[in-house]
Amino acid sequence: MGRRGIQAEGWDGSRTGLVSGVGRAGECGGVDATHRRLQETEKDMETIGFIGLGIMGAPMAGHLLDAGYTVVASDHRSKPPADLVAKGLKTVSGHSAVAKMADIIITMVPDTPQVADVLFGENGVASGLTRGKLVIDMSSISPIETKEFAKRINDVGCDYLDAPVSGGEVGAKAASLTIMVGGEERAFERARPMFEKMGKNITLVGPSGVGQTTKVANQIVVALTIEAVAEALVFASKAGADPAKVRQALMGGLAASRILEVHGERMIKRSFAPGFRIELHQKDLNLALEGAKALGVALPNTSTTQQLFNSCAANGGAKEDHSALVRALERMAGCGVGE
Repeated sequence: MGRRGIQAEGWDGSRTGLVSGVGRAGECGGVDATHRRLQETEKDMETIGFIGLGIMGAPMAGHLLDAGYTVVASDHRSKPPADLVAKGLKTVSGHSAVAKMADIIITMVPDTPQVADVLFGENGVASGLTRGKLVIDMSSISPIETKEFAKRINDVGCDYLDAPVSGGEVGAKAASLTIMVGGEERAFERARPMFEKMGKNITLVGPSGVGQTTKVANQIVVALTIEAVAEALVFASKAGADPAKVRQALMGGLAASRILEVHGERMIKRSFAPGFRIELHQKDLNLALEGAKALGVALPNTSTTQQLFNSCAANGGAKEDHSALVRALERMAGCGVGE
């Protein structure tokens, strides 16, 4: 079910516009070469079903539309964003209908129960699948449940990839996401051209579930680094230093990091509109702590950071950006770092 048309993609990835069908001898084979390139482009352009057009999902789907893919979404709970509809997004009623129309189905929803419902609930994706389709979950969910989801999808003759992402809203909008993939290599190679429209660092890490395990590890690193930056800036402020100048100085040394750069600035400027909400990071750290318990692994600093997120949520900050973790430390210090 590829997208059909007479617009082709140039050798450099740019859109070439209308192809006249007239070629000159000696120019890449003339008409025959042009026809072959069109066939290859059409073959690659599989129809994509996209379920979960939220803060992250909407710009990701937008990049696929911009690249020329036919994208189908469900109007299950709300109408899709108008800007995506203007780009050509098609809508159908129900997740099963999405699966019937699409070759590849992507889910991008908040948590494990939502993925289970989208895939296997009433009128879910699984009920609309036929052999040979590919299901990709790009949510951040339980690695253990992911393995079971993959088995159930495989049992109906379809491939499954878990492909959670990192980079937040900024990365989604810039098509610069890190994509961590678990599953079979053949499915990964099938999905790779599509992943390349949404991200930059794309890695097949291992079998089903390993993509989600990698994402949990990523969220541990991110949370603890946010906490470290917050502690440093609160300490500096309490000691009478200018947190903005301290951050500027630290950016030139070994303490420099993307989180110090982006989230340190958010803390100072009090810019806590969500790129990634505290409540979602709480969910991810819960996955880490539950997994650690099952594995017999101690994650002491992850546990402490989760308590700070819990404090923020208890004080009304669950929907703020995770950089707002600094508020919990500010309350304990009786000192703020912001402008």
